[in-house]
Amino acid sequence: MEWRGVMPAVTTKFDTDDGLDLRMFEHNIMAQLEAGVHGIVLGGTLGEASTLSDQEKRILTRTTVKLVNGRVPVLINIAEQSTKAAINSALKAEDDGANGLMMLPPMRYKAGDRETVVYFKSVAKRTSLPIMVYNNPVDYKIEVTLEMFDDLLECENIQAVKESTRDITNVTRIKNRFSDRLKIMCGVDTIALESLLMGADGWIAGLVDAFPEETVAIYELQRVGKIKEAVEIYRWFMPLLELDIDPKLVQNIKLAEVATGLGTELVRPPRLPLIGEERKRVMAIIQKGLDTRPQLPDYKSLK
Repeated sequence: MEWRGVMPAVTTKFDTDDGLDLRMFEHNIMAQLEAGVHGIVLGGTLGEASTLSDQEKRILTRTTVKLVNGRVPVLINIAEQSTKAAINSALKAEDDGANGLMMLPPMRYKAGDRETVVYFKSVAKRTSLPIMVYNNPVDYKIEVTLEMFDDLLECENIQAVKESTRDITNVTRIKNRFSDRLKIMCGVDTIALESLLMGADGWIAGLVDAFPEETVAIYELQRVGKIKEAVEIYRWFMPLLELDIDPKLVQNIKLAEVATGLGTELVRPPRLPLIGEERKRVMAIIQKGLDTRPQLPDYKSLK
């Protein structure tokens, strides 16, 4: 498992009967691969994981593994309320061909530090899959501290953190403390380039679902030291990236996918598509981005 590069947290596509739209899902996945992403992450917040059945998650995992065909790793998110359920999800993911796990702390119950560590380690000991701990105290109210990682890294397959504390200095703190033992994947679109420049290994991205080439271009340009070129694209991208740090990020990004031909607006209730002034506001941001879309360099050929 290589923890590096751009890994889209993909949206789940639904049809008008509230079932999985695998045709549109495949269309988006293939666009991500063509753009040069370095992995695929299923069943996160953008994937509307809390509304998916266990069977639907398994279908998405198996479908993606087949589509990707070994080109990049496929990760599935685990967001469960009990340790038993999390272990079962990990075992099913392994059976379905996933290459890694993204794991949130226990859901609903606000676990203490010791409980959170035991939860992660219990799952890690039952699976051979590499694990990325999703550290997002802003949205999920549990922070995985550096002291907790001291304990967690006793498990060799706990290898990375999706760093979503929104504190850019955490990248340096993690590197100072753990060097390359704990890989860092930035989980917040609006501080992604800053995180990469400070030493993050990659980017679990959101707006990549609608703009895969621009997202991968930013990563590849900064990787080879073409910072000025990366910053220019990033500045253009910022109003769109801010759609990711919003309570309706799923609806926002799905609307952007429609605008770029990579998805539909259909969400699973209780979510509903945007309407009225809210939709007009988001569409204005998307349209301005499309009208000023930058000409990208040949980022795929960068050495």
